[in-house]
Amino acid sequence: MFVVQDYTLAVTFCIITMLCWGSWANTQKLVQKEWRFELFYWDYVLGIFLLAVLGAFTMGSIGASGRSFLDDLGQAEGRYIQSAFTGGVVFNLANILLTAAIAGAGMAVAFPVGIGLALVIGVLINYFLLSKGNPVLLFLGVGLITLAIVFNAIAFRQQSGNSSNKAASKWIVVSVVAGILMSTFYPFIAASMDLTDFVSPTVGKMTPYTAFAMFAVGILVSNLLFNTLLMRRPLEGPPITYSEYFSGRKNIHLVGILGGCIWGIGNLFNLIAAGKAGPAISYGLGQGATLVAALWGVVIWKEFRRASKIVNALIIIMFILFVSGLVLVIIAGNENN
Repeated sequence: MFVVQDYTLAVTFCIITMLCWGSWANTQKLVQKEWRFELFYWDYVLGIFLLAVLGAFTMGSIGASGRSFLDDLGQAEGRYIQSAFTGGVVFNLANILLTAAIAGAGMAVAFPVGIGLALVIGVLINYFLLSKGNPVLLFLGVGLITLAIVFNAIAFRQQSGNSSNKAASKWIVVSVVAGILMSTFYPFIAASMDLTDFVSPTVGKMTPYTAFAMFAVGILVSNLLFNTLLMRRPLEGPPITYSEYFSGRKNIHLVGILGGCIWGIGNLFNLIAAGKAGPAISYGLGQGATLVAALWGVVIWKEFRRASKIVNALIIIMFILFVSGLVLVIIAGNENN
């Protein structure tokens, strides 16, 4: 089993997580004009599951360190398997709402509001779960990120004010709900692992690879309920049927699977890094994906094109606050390593 041994590599893995978590939504944007997000999401979840299984049988099974995936799964206690599974269910509910918000409001809004809020709440929860890192710097960084979220929400309201303020408010609310839910999934999966020792984890608890696999099963199973409900009672647009999904082109399905694999790589690397960096730092840096997604939305997808000078200024301030907050989170974790 591959294990991270130093803080620098752990931060590197968290940065890869940030890039993956901030970039997967581009696959949804690629097919959005001809493929509803509810249909995209079936393939996205399948991609996460496939990546988790691949990671378990490769990085999670080769090498001399720790237990292999099958050995680890065989000794895992039911309560810890259930914890990781529950984390997948909670994550899936949050992420499907985030995906809806991306379709309705764009990456430059859904991520800063939803994932930014998840970052703030999640870092606090994970810090109290395992107090690792300088609390003053950590909370100061979280405070700056909170301000960034506020500036982003104001910018979106300003941008949408002349067209549909009611619609803007709806997607901000959906993003907020997604963010609150997103902030609560990580402790479930963290509780299923022995964060103090991945090489010789406590008997009954799981390695990151096994925990991610059980987490992915939770996503896959819960999606049968959550996505079916959204197809029948969509947040926007008419109801859709399973026949529409199965009539989709192969290339469209592959794009969705790719999106899930990209997110899965980020999650796997994040969990591997958590043992050395601590869950608060690992989660916080990973959720810096907000910044990456906002850059994609503003620079590539032009989601704030023809914005006023005031809106552009708000977006610039948002980026500065976010970068400053993330730097403080990194420094906060390094002081204990």
